[in-house]
Amino acid sequence: MRRFLLAAACLLTFSAATQAQTLRIALREDPDILDPTLARSYVGRIVFAGLCDKLFDLNDKLEIVPQLATSYEWTDPKTLVLHLRQGVTFHNGEPFDAIAVKFSLERHSTMPASFRRSEIGNIDRVEIVDAATVRIVLKAPTSPLLAQLADRSGMIYPPKATEAAGKDFGQRPICSGPFQFNERVAQDRIVLDRFAGYWDAKNIHFDKVVYRPMPDSTVLTANLRAGSIDLAERVLPTDVATLKTDAKLRVVTSSALGYEGITFNIANGDRAKSPIGQSALLRQAFEAAIDRQALVDVVFSGMYRPNAQAVSPASPFYIGDIPTGPRDLSRAKALVKQSGVPTPIAVTMNVPNTPDRAQLAEVIQAMVREAGFELKINLIEFASSLQAAAQGAFETYLIGWSGRADPDGNLYTFMRTGAGQNDSRYSNTVVDDMLEQARQVAGVSERRDLYAKMWQAQRADLPVIYLFTPVNIVGMSAKLTGFRAIPDGMIRLQGLEMTK
Repeated sequence: MRRFLLAAACLLTFSAATQAQTLRIALREDPDILDPTLARSYVGRIVFAGLCDKLFDLNDKLEIVPQLATSYEWTDPKTLVLHLRQGVTFHNGEPFDAIAVKFSLERHSTMPASFRRSEIGNIDRVEIVDAATVRIVLKAPTSPLLAQLADRSGMIYPPKATEAAGKDFGQRPICSGPFQFNERVAQDRIVLDRFAGYWDAKNIHFDKVVYRPMPDSTVLTANLRAGSIDLAERVLPTDVATLKTDAKLRVVTSSALGYEGITFNIANGDRAKSPIGQSALLRQAFEAAIDRQALVDVVFSGMYRPNAQAVSPASPFYIGDIPTGPRDLSRAKALVKQSGVPTPIAVTMNVPNTPDRAQLAEVIQAMVREAGFELKINLIEFASSLQAAAQGAFETYLIGWSGRADPDGNLYTFMRTGAGQNDSRYSNTVVDDMLEQARQVAGVSERRDLYAKMWQAQRADLPVIYLFTPVNIVGMSAKLTGFRAIPDGMIRLQGLEMTK
């Protein structure tokens, strides 16, 4: 009954936003701050796709293609020259030029609490050659750099407006994307208006975009079928069959780059002092007690793929000999006994409050109980869960990562000592060395060999247990054309159009 009432309430809310030129997009949760330097949520990146252009973008083959930078060349292994698109303006009328690029890259690199610092921290300096040319000089060769500039690290700000806004920039962000910020109501909507001065205006066919957080899949499915939303960036596998029976809708699936995993607090404040935070044996036991295939079968209708690493099986950097199972309960019990910690072993897990993650946590809870763990599930709103992780207010954390085309984007910021999203405060010199070396070589086989050595050390410590690689499943009106299914999962608004 409660879910029905929620669905009905959302349908009523949407009735005021059904104008023909408004595109209505459902998000799986409410984004965190709308400042690309400080943001870390997947759904925030989807909003940024409409708000903030980047130096580069990705195509459906995950090739790096021009956006604000029209071309580039490496003049030597540590020097990258970017040629910038001319005639571009920001939403406030400031010009996009080399000054803005230098300002933005330096902001990403130096701003306190920046989550981009570990992504582009190898930048030594940014030099202005002329108004349309920038030279980036690196401290060391950095093979993932272009891929990083095709994401939030490559989003460019208007210098004057950004400095004037200061710490409040994320309240009313200004970029150079196809839509400009209108309003945000927390947990309800983010509204963007079409930017008339956009450089690629011919490919924008809506006057407004409304993003709505809908963590409850029942509410989302009801609104999609009722036509109250036009596109859902994430449909659960359990809802696919129902949506496919509706002729007014279509479902698009594609490979994904990310993962779902369990992060352990190892050295991030007092909450790290739990038995499982201090014992690699217990973390190994916890993993051995989990049946990954059963997780994806029970919770996700078998559509996801069990995986024990942060890299997708579709990637050339995937390490094929890292085991994904089967479950080994005897080994789990033996490791618990070897640890010397008396059972039941209390473990608290922070879990973003969505139905699928709650169910996933409950299945894990039942599995690990048989090995001697008493898992307590702490359901928490998504953005609050990110803040708790950064502050060390967790023992374990069930959280996913949307993934990047270059594996460095799935690894470095989470496992390198002191990196921006290393919430566990994990530190291992072998892991650090392998990650650094992998940044300095370009060949796939060389980098994969270095990652294999990194995984050997990481698997002994298990700061993160990886569970599975998901699939991108997007539901939309059958009248919506121009959608591009790209493995990063972003909803690119260029080319989207509603037919009659």
